[in-house]
Amino acid sequence: MIILHIETSTNVCSVALSKDSNCLFFKSNAEGMNHAALLSLFIAEALEVMKSAGNKLDAVAVSSGPGSYTGLRIGVSTAKGLCYGYGIPLIAVSTLEVLTVQALQLTQDAENALFCPMIDARRMEVYSAFYNAKGVIQREISADIITSGSYAEILANQPVYFFGNGADKCKTTLTHPNARFLDDLVPLAQNMISFAERAFTERQFADTAYFEPFYLKEFQTTTPKKTPNP
Repeated sequence: MIILHIETSTNVCSVALSKDSNCLFFKSNAEGMNHAALLSLFIAEALEVMKSAGNKLDAVAVSSGPGSYTGLRIGVSTAKGLCYGYGIPLIAVSTLEVLTVQALQLTQDAENALFCPMIDARRMEVYSAFYNAKGVIQREISADIITSGSYAEILANQPVYFFGNGADKCKTTLTHPNARFLDDLVPLAQNMISFAERAFTERQFADTAYFEPFYLKEFQTTTPKKTPNP
């Protein structure tokens, strides 16, 4: 299967092309919100690689958020246009799952730990979920206001790795000995491959006409929430 992957949920714009789990093309730019100018160029390069090998596109995978309204809007609208143009299905991949793949690769000896990807929002608010060391979700995506007591019950029982562009501002607040931070992790298109291929095999496609990503602006948390123990 040939799948084009688009990731625009943060200030990083990236595109990948995969064939049967192999990454044939990958390009990214982290110089700011230049998605509108760069995304089409990256896609054109990826499609040229595909055509030169005599392949044809089977699906387009796009990051579904949570993430920047502007970034996701550009990525999703582009992905939909490609799906309509080629007559192929759309696959939606969670931004937080993509982030967690990278964290798991860096901490292969952390079998008893939990992994908490964080996407930045305003002030001390983040959008997060919890995954175990096998990448299985333990708590669904939630909007959390970070205080010194956030995730206390979870941290009391096991180590938790925090990462993503929302984790940096939490370092001085989440000071429990079991709170660990992984720096410089961003969602990248090449880490969407395994999720997209599984969705393609299982025919878990998004509705191209009606699909909307997980925009940060949809969630308004005004009071701290108690986080359930996964």
